[in-house]
Amino acid sequence: MIIIVGLGNIGREYENTYHNLGFMVVDNLAKKLSTTFSTEKDKALVAKSFYNGQSILLAKPTTYMNNSGQSVALLKKRYKDARIIVVVDDIDLPAGKLRFREKGSSGTHNGLRSIVSYIGEDFERLRVGTGRDASLDLADFVLSKINDINLFNNTIEEATKLLLEKIC
Repeated sequence: MIIIVGLGNIGREYENTYHNLGFMVVDNLAKKLSTTFSTEKDKALVAKSFYNGQSILLAKPTTYMNNSGQSVALLKKRYKDARIIVVVDDIDLPAGKLRFREKGSSGTHNGLRSIVSYIGEDFERLRVGTGRDASLDLADFVLSKINDINLFNNTIEEATKLLLEKIC
């Protein structure tokens, strides 16, 4: 089994914000895999599918970004041998740039810090670059609405294709 966790915040006020790019990528992946997020399990909205013979579980934690580790730890406990890939926004990458790593540190991201504190660094991550508006406080920026939606729609498509390649 492969678990793909998109990080973000639950609620309409957070839709189309930079901090919800993880949710947006797994939503797009669910669409490509013809599945929907229909149940809540382990403090996450989940969707199940199969792709190239692989069992896939998509998850969007309902714990809010800074407590994402709670949900990921519960999923890891339930699916002990699952491969985990986390999709997350990254202010330290230029807008639209993607970076995939098999493991590593949390960097400056509180959602990744939470996951690392619960399960360690041994999980894959796909970082989606947002860049940063230096005129805004960090929290104000990541919770602001995406201003170049065309760029990020393309980035979400690229991220989805990359994930499909990685789960083959």
